[in-house]
Amino acid sequence: MSNAKTDATRERVEAALLGPLGELGLDVEAVELSAAGKRRVLRVAVDKDGGVTLDDVAEATRAVDGVLEDSDVMGEMPYLLEVTSRGVDRPLTLPRHWRRNAGRLVKVVLVEGGEVTGRIGASDDTTVTLDVDGHDHEVVYTDVAKALVQVEFNRKTKDEDED
Repeated sequence: MSNAKTDATRERVEAALLGPLGELGLDVEAVELSAAGKRRVLRVAVDKDGGVTLDDVAEATRAVDGVLEDSDVMGEMPYLLEVTSRGVDRPLTLPRHWRRNAGRLVKVVLVEGGEVTGRIGASDDTTVTLDVDGHDHEVVYTDVAKALVQVEFNRKTKDEDED
């Protein structure tokens, strides 16, 4: 369901949500609008420093519902609202994504080809330092074609290594 009208509605919804969710300390990471039979599904992904809790999602849902009920941004067609956290399957595209995932393992596909897998260290507005096999590897965000956090099972923490 991607057409000019849908895109315009999605953009209007996102613009309407930025302020109220920002007041809750939440960033709007994605607004998706798709068809589901005779109704639409509106998915809003939120995030914040330190991660999003279930209470944050509940508070965000109330805020989003209030904004949508008080405006005509969704029109008359029925819709289902889903508010969720960003999730690890979304690519890291903004400096805040890198900062919020410090310490996590990430696979980076480079614009010029090749890839780098390492643990996210220090980051700023233009670069991130990855620990690749014990060596620092600086990556400029403009060199990144795609970056995804890798799911790790049975990762030992420093405390567990000392036991």
